[in-house]
Amino acid sequence: MVSTATSSRNPDDMDWSEVAQLGLRYARIPLALLCVEAFYWFITMPSDTLGPIQVSEAWIWNELTNLIFGEGASTLSTHNGWLTRIELNHVDFPGSFNHVALYVSDECAGVHEMIFLSTLVAMTEGVPQKVKVRSILVMCSIVYVLNIVRLLVFYPIAVQECTGMPNDAACLVPMWEWHTAVYEWGFLVVLVGMWLVWFWRVGGPARTLDASSAPPEAWRLRLRTQWSTQHIALVVVALVLVFGGAYNVTNNEEASEAKSTLDTCQFLDLATSDCTQAQKDWDKAIGSAWSLAAIGLLAGVIGGVELQRPDENGNWPSKSQDEEVTSVVYQKPTSRHSSKRKGSWKSRTNEEE
Repeated sequence: MVSTATSSRNPDDMDWSEVAQLGLRYARIPLALLCVEAFYWFITMPSDTLGPIQVSEAWIWNELTNLIFGEGASTLSTHNGWLTRIELNHVDFPGSFNHVALYVSDECAGVHEMIFLSTLVAMTEGVPQKVKVRSILVMCSIVYVLNIVRLLVFYPIAVQECTGMPNDAACLVPMWEWHTAVYEWGFLVVLVGMWLVWFWRVGGPARTLDASSAPPEAWRLRLRTQWSTQHIALVVVALVLVFGGAYNVTNNEEASEAKSTLDTCQFLDLATSDCTQAQKDWDKAIGSAWSLAAIGLLAGVIGGVELQRPDENGNWPSKSQDEEVTSVVYQKPTSRHSSKRKGSWKSRTNEEE
């Protein structure tokens, strides 16, 4: 008896093995994000390391605030030598000068969000590199604009609340709540949503499961598989420099005191001369350590990462292929004169004739 029952399974559905394969492919993304977090923490250890971006955003913030809410609504000034300080002005704002002093720090520049989103896009498999690069440029531009919009919202929130409670410091609480909400989870939701929309627009899981269907890339970066003495030496030097820089900061009493003062100033939202001096001392103390660590990271990348290109058939080099090449045994050519002769002298003579 032959069964005529047909399966109702959609051919486009993924089975559990494909789900597991997809999970393994994307398990490396959290690891990459952790590395990105460590890198961002490293580059923002000194203050104003993203100075040009901070200045550009502060200038746009100031110009748009005056354009939208009226001339004199904000004033641009310096903070630690950079034009990143914004004073929001209104007659109902608390304080003797009726203004709220803010500044664009390196953490508020939106670079953290740009790096996070760029990592998600770069780690997505099955998408051509040109598409990734264009997508990263467009998404980073969108994040830049969204960050400007976030800063512009400060003024109307503060004005709305302080109009009902003039010259009361409590009227600024909603503005700080908005800042905290966006900083802690608001931007994260937006970034993940942007990546999901992009992910499905470029093909979704289908392209990830069949990454080989994508056109061959011109190059890729991978961890080094063939190590020489020079590569190992570079990695060792990188570790020594990074740990040496960290040791200099953690065991520097001047740096520890300056950091403690800075934490107090940030917690109490102070802007005194002592806070400014503590910021300068902290930047000076970690400046040399930052330079050593930067050189160490560069040496580590050069020693531990290699640039790979496909061969004429579009195949990427693999570790198994390298092992096959190095395991080939050299065969010494032989001739009939080197072989040991057998039989009697007469029979050998007849055979040769």
